[in-house]
Amino acid sequence: MGSAPLDPGTALVLGGGISGLLSARELAAAGYRVTLLEAGSGWGGCVGSHVVAGLTLDSGAESFATRSDAVSGLAAELGLAGNIVAPRPGGAWVQLPEGPRELPKTGILGIPANPWDPEVRRTLGLPGSLRASLDRFLPASVGSGRDVVSVAALVKARMGARVLERLVAPVVGGVHSADPALLDVDMVAPGLRARLRQHGSLAAAVAAQRQGAHDAAGVPGASTSGRPAKAGSAVAGLTGGMHTLVDALVKDLRGRGVTLLADTPAVSVARSSEGWRVQSIGGTFDAGVLVVAVDGPTAVDLLEGPVPATAGQKPASGPDIKLVTLVLDNPGLDNRPRGTGVLVAPQTPGIEAKALTHATGKWDWLADAAGPGRHVLRLSYGRADGAGEPSAGPETDDSLLAASLRDAAALLGVGITRESLVDWDVVRWPGSLPFAAVGHRARVTAIREACTAAGGLALVGGWVAGNGLAAVVSDTRTQVRNLVG
Repeated sequence: MGSAPLDPGTALVLGGGISGLLSARELAAAGYRVTLLEAGSGWGGCVGSHVVAGLTLDSGAESFATRSDAVSGLAAELGLAGNIVAPRPGGAWVQLPEGPRELPKTGILGIPANPWDPEVRRTLGLPGSLRASLDRFLPASVGSGRDVVSVAALVKARMGARVLERLVAPVVGGVHSADPALLDVDMVAPGLRARLRQHGSLAAAVAAQRQGAHDAAGVPGASTSGRPAKAGSAVAGLTGGMHTLVDALVKDLRGRGVTLLADTPAVSVARSSEGWRVQSIGGTFDAGVLVVAVDGPTAVDLLEGPVPATAGQKPASGPDIKLVTLVLDNPGLDNRPRGTGVLVAPQTPGIEAKALTHATGKWDWLADAAGPGRHVLRLSYGRADGAGEPSAGPETDDSLLAASLRDAAALLGVGITRESLVDWDVVRWPGSLPFAAVGHRARVTAIREACTAAGGLALVGGWVAGNGLAAVVSDTRTQVRNLVG
């Protein structure tokens, strides 16, 4: 007796991060019966939560870029529009070898929109600002051609080494955990080179992209005065934490009848006569369409059999990130000595962290939940150096705690000791941050073209969309709608 024919209205999603959950929602909305397989025990991927000192905190992403309305629109659809909040004013700082400096009020990846802004001039010095201002006199073709360009190559060519070393390297290291010489500018700042061609200079391109982000933000509490927002304020969050977005997505999927299977990793993917067949430790699953929403190396491993053109296209894994959360009773932090946090220039001696976020100084809702004199700090460790190798740093939990206490005291200029420590936790994200190396966009384009040619298959996630929730949400919706449209 033969098996029953496959219902073409079935869909399978591999991966339960934000891109997988959103893919399942888009497919269900299009009328598909959807099953989602997740290798781990929880949902949301890098948008997770943990409890420290009785506070439910984000264990990964804690904000989203407001360069588009992708995330705010999704939050509104899920009933969370009223929970979207802007960070407190005060801006972020950068730690340089000679001491802390305020980051520019306007910038993208640390690239300033105006080399003569007071914060920029204090950080670069007169020679640095003079060199950066030459950007406006260079032909627009410098750095904007068709060749693949790294962040470092673009910035150095147009604005010089001091902008690269003192502004861009700390921001890129803090956000993307890598040296800017390694990263494809078209992946980490999509559209920037197109604006450079349009506006004639890198500074003007940054200003135009920042203005577009401001217009798209729609964030309560964001500046509408026309004055530049503080550095670090081109983001928003959710009251209660970004992990509440995952909770709302999972609830929405269950309401739509999506089958969610945790602890069910895919082992193999194959073409069937009527669609796709996935073998997992939980059994065999057949579907008319397949969305692969796992990390890049895993995706290529699964697809190189049924989609031979993906063979040999495996991207590099990202660096291992370690996030240390400290909850402290320390009224010395009440005046937020470094605003919302500090990014650390790689050449800064004596500091092992790449970034510090003063979470209770950044989010009013968290300060209210923590109570007077209690503060939450997040310090992150791990980045890829100029050769693409992971940087050395503390590895054990105890060594991470000791380093984080030392680094927090040095970065914030406030005495911080174990005696003031209420609770702490270490969250490890091994290789989970997408690594958009130079040439990565071309590789992703080739892989996606092969998947489209295979039929009934889409590839989503940070490694193909670019870093950040805004990029992932927008790209996922586009790819899934193209798949079923």
